[in-house]
Amino acid sequence: MDQFTSNCVLLVVIAGILFLAVKYSIPHFKGEGSCCGGGSKMKLIKPAKLDTVIAEKNILIEGMVCEHCSGRIQNALNSVEGINAKVIRSKGKAVVKLGKQIGDEELKKIITDLGYKVTDIS
Repeated sequence: MDQFTSNCVLLVVIAGILFLAVKYSIPHFKGEGSCCGGGSKMKLIKPAKLDTVIAEKNILIEGMVCEHCSGRIQNALNSVEGINAKVIRSKGKAVVKLGKQIGDEELKKIITDLGYKVTDIS
């Protein structure tokens, strides 16, 4: 192979690598990527239908950077009996309806055990 052909092959390989890097980076920068172990659409646990709502709490959360983050938190909360939760990543919060008495510390522990920071519960 002459020098020109070798350079062309190398250029094509580098262009292909750059194309794939950009293609797979775009979802990450949109907050849809696999930054924290995701990478595919997460199946969300269906929130429990509560017969009676005894309290509603807004939990402010830091550290959610993608849909996978918010899905992990929502699934963890909704897996607890008596909780109906919806996590809104764009607002950095979870809206939690309680069907039974659950303390703020227990709610905080569920989220912090996943590696996120709770800044306020109101």
